[in-house]
Amino acid sequence: MKFYIVFDNIPFIIDAVFVTLKITIMSFLLAVIIAVLVGSTRAMNFSKTLDLVLMAYVEVFRGTPLLIQLFFIYYGLPSIGITMSSTFAAVLGLSLNGGAYISEIIRAAIQSVPVGQFEAAESLGMGKIESMVYIVLPQAFRITIPPLVNSFSSILKESSLISVLAITELTRIGQLIYTRTSRPFEIYLTIGLIYLILVSIISIGSWKIEKKLNGAFER
Repeated sequence: MKFYIVFDNIPFIIDAVFVTLKITIMSFLLAVIIAVLVGSTRAMNFSKTLDLVLMAYVEVFRGTPLLIQLFFIYYGLPSIGITMSSTFAAVLGLSLNGGAYISEIIRAAIQSVPVGQFEAAESLGMGKIESMVYIVLPQAFRITIPPLVNSFSSILKESSLISVLAITELTRIGQLIYTRTSRPFEIYLTIGLIYLILVSIISIGSWKIEKKLNGAFER
């Protein structure tokens, strides 16, 4: 075992962790915005045509591998004149993919809110959008916390795929160190442990937030 190789490369690994977290957070926030728009729109049934378009988006991004989506966005789109940086392509790919999955979580949470809440909002003179923003979404938010945290963890782990775009995130730095040192066991064990620690921290944070919210609602 030559774990001194890991310690010799700690500064590079730490930088890569920050890159991974930055891209994950940006992708998750954009994915949530996409998911709220798509999920709430589908739940409100504005029009069949719009619902079909949004359903097609969800099915395409849930039914194809994320790796292929990243390849298409970064390497495919330039062939029709659409170019972007590798970081932007990574965030776009992760957020569109995550948004498709999270939109179903949002839609299910909205549909779990009693119909009487919509009717009460309408009786107060609220329109569909107002009742959704001020009455329904706040109630649905509590339900979505556990699955949203799972989605954040998934995006964090799936961010390892953006190494194919030559972004020096956690997995990519592991590959570079391995290429230079030829010590895959020590390097990939360390990278795996870092991912595990990050996901565990997120899970503990989620548990604490959920506990506080449950306490607040019980009062």
